[in-house]
Amino acid sequence: MDKKDQSRRSWTWQWFWDNKFVSALLVVLLVLIIIFMLQKVDFIFQPLFSLFSAVGAPIIVAGLFYYLMNPMVDWLEERHHVNRVLTITGQFIGLILLIVLAVIAVIPWLQNQIYSLIQHWPEYWRGISNWIDALMKNNDFKMVNEWLKKNDKMIDQTLKSLTTGGTFHVSSVFGTMSSVVITIVTFPLILFYLLKDGHQLPDFIVKFLPKRMQGSMHETITEINMQMSNYIRGQISVAVAVAIMFVIGFTVVGLPYGWLLAIAAGFLNLIPFLGSFLAMIPAVIVAIFISPMMLVKILIVFSVEQFLEGKVVSPKLLGDSLKIHPVTVVVILLSAGNMFGFLGVLFGIPGYAVLKVLISKLYQWWQSASSLYEDEDESSKKAIQLKPNPK
Repeated sequence: MDKKDQSRRSWTWQWFWDNKFVSALLVVLLVLIIIFMLQKVDFIFQPLFSLFSAVGAPIIVAGLFYYLMNPMVDWLEERHHVNRVLTITGQFIGLILLIVLAVIAVIPWLQNQIYSLIQHWPEYWRGISNWIDALMKNNDFKMVNEWLKKNDKMIDQTLKSLTTGGTFHVSSVFGTMSSVVITIVTFPLILFYLLKDGHQLPDFIVKFLPKRMQGSMHETITEINMQMSNYIRGQISVAVAVAIMFVIGFTVVGLPYGWLLAIAAGFLNLIPFLGSFLAMIPAVIVAIFISPMMLVKILIVFSVEQFLEGKVVSPKLLGDSLKIHPVTVVVILLSAGNMFGFLGVLFGIPGYAVLKVLISKLYQWWQSASSLYEDEDESSKKAIQLKPNPK
């Protein structure tokens, strides 16, 4: 009798743990409990957040330059046996020369362009406002116009609160400037040691783990490194190509401040999917002020750029390395931007790529360790063996 009861209990527990719905429910419950507990002890992680806010910016900037410069260092070392330190020193000298050239030649010209655009921006904005006013007088926009008149005081108070609130953040501006200076001073040192010893980092990390975990963890770190490298180099290459295309397009149609707007479009293109549309706004405003024909030309330039970027540039330079659906990208950008601001928009996609690799590796481990994902024949055989004998 005892053997029958024990066998029946073993079979029941085996069915319970092998049930996919029960296992999924337990995993969700465990995740919710962990999130709840982390919220209760968030003060423990406050020093870590403070540390990351202090050193995070130099490390992030150094990481971006590392992924751009490291392929050449590895290639020269592996193919031509050039010393890493010598290659890194040469790259630093070239980078300094580019910065000096930018300070001497590009920045004064760019400064004049920005100053001229700011000087004429009220005229452009006034022209847009007059156009909107004329549009609102149309019968089709009568309801919108009435709503604006009814809520005029509320809108005015909101704008005043925003403008007056900005005066109380002068200290934050100085804090930001000091952070920028600290980042500029410290990131070259971090970058140098990343380029020099970064290839040894996976081995350094896995040596603290048990022997049976070292292989899989090394593979995970290598895959994360490849994902980040492909994405960062590809995204920056696409941004440069987009800036060049806009320079050519704006120059051909004769748009004022075309170079400045094209460079801004290149930087904004670092934001996936939304960057090009954000870059379109100032160019369209300038084009509307000039003439309707210029607006048509600018829209044609953007259409051609979007076609070339989607069909030629992105597939060649960026490829499908991350394999993320466009809807997922938009959700990530909105969520990360809401939680972390502009930095969340910039680094939300690479962060998602890292989490995707970690979760996929954890899922693979769970598949190999759990009997939930065994073949039906094997599961039925085990169930028959554990099922109590009725005799």
